Amino acid sequence: NASSASVTIFVSPQPVEATDDAFWDQFWADTATSVQDVFALVPAAEIRAVREESPSNLATLCYKAVEKLVQGAESGCHTEKERQIILNCCRLLTRILPYIFEDPDWRGFFWSTVPGAGRGGGDEDNENARPLAESLLLAVADLLFCPDFTVQSHRRSTVDTAEDIHSIDSCEYIWEAGVGFAHSPQLNYVHDLNRTELLKLLLTCFSEAMYLPPSSDSSNANPWVQFFCSTENRHALPLFTSLLNIVCAYDPVGYGIPYNHLLFSDYREPLVEEAAQVLIVTLDYDSSTTSSPTVDGTTTGTAMDDVDPPGPDNLFVNYLSRIHREEDFQFILKGVARLLSNPLVQTYLPNSAKKIQFHQELLVLFWKLCDFNKKFLFFVLKSSDVLDILVPILYFLNDARADQSRVGLMHIGVFILLLLSGERNFGVRLNKPYSVRVPMDIPVFTGTHADLLIIVFHKIITSGHQRLQPLFDCLLTIVVNVSPYLKSLSMVAANKLLHLLEAFSTTWFLFSAVQNHHLVFFLLEVFNNIIQYQFDGNSNLVYAVIRKRNVFHQLANLPTDLQSIQKGLQRKKKTPEPISRANSQDGVSMEGSRPAAPAEPGTLKTSLVATPGIDKLTEKSQVSEDGTMRSLEPESSQPPPEGNPPSAVSDGEPWSGEASHPRRDRRRLSSASSSGQWTPTPDWVMSWKSKLPLQTIMRLLQVLVPQVEKICIDK
Repeated sequence: NASSASVTIFVSPQPVEATDDAFWDQFWADTATSVQDVFALVPAAEIRAVREESPSNLATLCYKAVEKLVQGAESGCHTEKERQIILNCCRLLTRILPYIFEDPDWRGFFWSTVPGAGRGGGDEDNENARPLAESLLLAVADLLFCPDFTVQSHRRSTVDTAEDIHSIDSCEYIWEAGVGFAHSPQLNYVHDLNRTELLKLLLTCFSEAMYLPPSSDSSNANPWVQFFCSTENRHALPLFTSLLNIVCAYDPVGYGIPYNHLLFSDYREPLVEEAAQVLIVTLDYDSSTTSSPTVDGTTTGTAMDDVDPPGPDNLFVNYLSRIHREEDFQFILKGVARLLSNPLVQTYLPNSAKKIQFHQELLVLFWKLCDFNKKFLFFVLKSSDVLDILVPILYFLNDARADQSRVGLMHIGVFILLLLSGERNFGVRLNKPYSVRVPMDIPVFTGTHADLLIIVFHKIITSGHQRLQPLFDCLLTIVVNVSPYLKSLSMVAANKLLHLLEAFSTTWFLFSAVQNHHLVFFLLEVFNNIIQYQFDGNSNLVYAVIRKRNVFHQLANLPTDLQSIQKGLQRKKKTPEPISRANSQDGVSMEGSRPAAPAEPGTLKTSLVATPGIDKLTEKSQVSEDGTMRSLEPESSQPPPEGNPPSAVSDGEPWSGEASHPRRDRRRLSSASSSGQWTPTPDWVMSWKSKLPLQTIMRLLQVLVPQVEKICIDK
């Protein structure tokens, strides 16, 4: 059985002939191996040992396993025994592939052809022999639409008249009703399990990119994904549709029976999770590099002839960008919103509803849908369901703000909101009263979705971890984008905005990094927009501005001489005044909420690939027909340097203001000293102080302060 075979291959450094079927068949003939068994029987150390000591045996094992999958795909695996062999080979390859990817000497192995081997051993060198990787991917694609193995057979038949796997039209076998397919096949948990195993193998193949050193050249596409999503894969369309529909049609709550998920195994959830992962990996496509290089390296097509460029070569991206029917958009949006809201569903019986764990994948999928299909983005913005996407995103942002291992989740959530905020419709929708009480550790308030957004953003800025600082620009840009449409802010939200202005306009913060003053500009723009466009309903904000009028006067009188600048910075060194929440009047948190927890000890401190400048993101998001999206002035595109956030470092660790500036910044700054350490100068302060947009607010204070004082005196 497999265990004895694994011992033999790992003990014997002698090469075993590829033709010795009796030996190789031991690996997959065993009837009852589960994935767990395979991982237990084939330990990492032994795979590495074989790779070093008898590489030809490892190569033959991979080759024979792929050959078995190809044979199964050819024959349509009609017997139970054949299906078991397929699953065993599938598990074995899923186990071994990562150890081939991690070794640079083996990198090309799957992309080489195996001359003569297994083709009867003859030496008729087959010119058009496929690389092993291609054979493997095509076999997996075929097996994903194999009647009675992964899909319901349409013929009630005996084995001899079974469907020929090559004559079937896999578009009739799409796994779930939804986009482009109306018929919902009956659930079959064995098919779900088999699909999940094959998708796991597919993901493992795609994962080779994780083992490569990061390259500065962003154009090297993943060859596995490239081939799988090309016209070579005849199942590309039905498979894309199956994956999308299986994700969007999934309802984890099932029939609403409490504790249902504890009584019945849900075979769908693991499948849905794998499907979501395979989808976002196959959709990893840079639309900015659509012109494909020709053989001699020049790119085909010039800027002149892009009248109607052909769709991307990646068929999954191509199909995604071409979805256009309203009912398909409705199905996708409802499905994604249902799944994103699932972790927020509160039930009276603890643990009675099933909670899904793959919300991060769903957010990436939603981002890709909006990015590759502008019609979908407009549909979302038009629809009242956009708030069903907003609330879960705010929930996840608030929940992950203290956990450094979830910084990627923070980024994708903020980028989605930035994309949506460029549209007038989104700002208008935010005025809807917020009544759904999702337990979040934020102050209780009565107000609209706009209040919720501002309160959560305030919480992220004042009590998130330091690595979120590059996102402050994005968070405030979102508030600027929606501010002209906010009819009436609550007192809680108005106080939060003024508290941020207070914190960001202290001299030590303004002088401690080259772009900190941008945050003040953003906030002033928010106040100006609300005063100019929505004055009537916003008495709370106007009152808060009057109460904190000294902040605006201090900004207008900001000292610009060298002595004051140094004094401002000195004050910071003595006491790094953190944004304390003491003066931000945080009320009682909502019932049932848990405070945001920091990363579990020992979790990966992920390092993100450098976040693109905000101009890169907003540039792509200028999508509106009437051009309402504001583009940021390019100078604010650099994310603030790490290492000097204004946020409250709640556990008392002081943070130094010695900003480590990105190198490209230093060249540009006139005030950079020769040592390369940036220092603020009077000229630099003057250059932006003179542009502070304070006129509107000063005029408002001039008119209203005397009136309010008179009301107070008159009681």
